[in-house]
This record gives sequence, C-alpha cells and structure tokens, in this order.
Amino acid sequence: MSDTATRYLYLARHGEAAPDGSGLTAAGRRQAVLLGRRLADRPLTAVHHGPLPRAVQTARLIGEQLGGGVAVSVCEEAGDYVPHLPPGSELPEDSAEFLLHFLADTTAEEAAHGRALARRAAARFTGPVEGAQDRHELVVTHAFLIGWLVRHTLDAPAWRWLGLNAANAALTVLRFAPGRPSSVLLLNDQAHLPEELRWTGFPPELRI
Repeated sequence: MSDTATRYLYLARHGEAAPDGSGLTAAGRRQAVLLGRRLADRPLTAVHHGPLPRAVQTARLIGEQLGGGVAVSVCEEAGDYVPHLPPGSELPEDSAEFLLHFLADTTAEEAAHGRALARRAAARFTGPVEGAQDRHELVVTHAFLIGWLVRHTLDAPAWRWLGLNAANAALTVLRFAPGRPSSVLLLNDQAHLPEELRWTGFPPELRI
C-alpha cells in the first residue's frame, strides 16, 4: 500500500464579473490581484480554473502574483454547473418550494452533465494524495462547485450544496488528511479584501 499525505484544497470564486459575461470588472481584477498576493507565500503547486472568461482572468491574475512559478491550467471540472439537482422529496418541507424554483431552469441534460462533472471534481480534488509530500492546490471556480465540495467534505446530504454561497474572490480551504476526518479550515474568508470589495456576488441582505 502506497503512502499518502495531506491535501490542502484552496477554493476561490472568480472576481466580480461584468453582467455581459465578458470577464471581470475593475473591482473583480483588484479582488483577484489581492487574493493572489494573499496566496503568494503559500506552497501552491498548481492553479486549476474553469473555462469561462471570469475564471480564466481571475486565475491569470492570481498566477501573476505567485511569480509565474506555479502551473495555471483550465479544467472542465472547475466550471459553472449544477452539481446535483434534488427531487422535491429530498428537500426540507419549509424550503423545498424556494429551492425548486431556484433550480427550475436546469434542463435534464444540464443536470446529467453537472452530476458527471461533480463526481469527477470530487475524485480529482478531494481526499489525501499519494506519496509522502503534502499538496497545496488552488481551484478558481464558481459558487456552485464551492458549495458542492464543502458539502462533500462534511459528508452532508447531497442537496445541501444549496445555501452555501461564496463571495467573489473569497477563500475557502479544505483539508484531507490520512486517517482523519476531512475538514473545513476556512470558509468564505475575505480578510485580504478592503471593505468596499467584500461581499460582491451576494444579495444585499446576506452581506454582513
């Protein structure tokens, strides 16, 4: 049996994006740079990102702050998709109507594709790593996948990715250690951002 080591998975939602989907706003670019500076002293070995422009640009700006010595690469698993489309029977009675309405536009094809990508993301990014060396890697992605991987880490019910939102350029860190329960070290942390750049991507009533 091969040795295994601890994986530290850093998750970040892309910076604030333009409404037309063209990429980051000026605020979003500042957020990405500041997140990169925060991570500059971490022993990251890889930066993965989704294929949409807002994730691509965020990852590029972070990579520049890391000094160019960390590989930055696109992967479909880090994209923007619905990871699990729950039936109404799986949801709490008091919030089922709201959650089903939120997901109502998801087609059967999108749901099947999202399930497959979510399984691949969990297999690729979670659990201890082979070998004796701990691994630190960053995934620049979207709110849905962050919620899904936090849910996965805590062994919560599949539907519970819903309600786990992520602010733009906020940092979540998950730990997967051999022989230990997986854990959430940071969740939606924005300490690297000034007040005016915090909580973007959240509705006003959820900004604290």
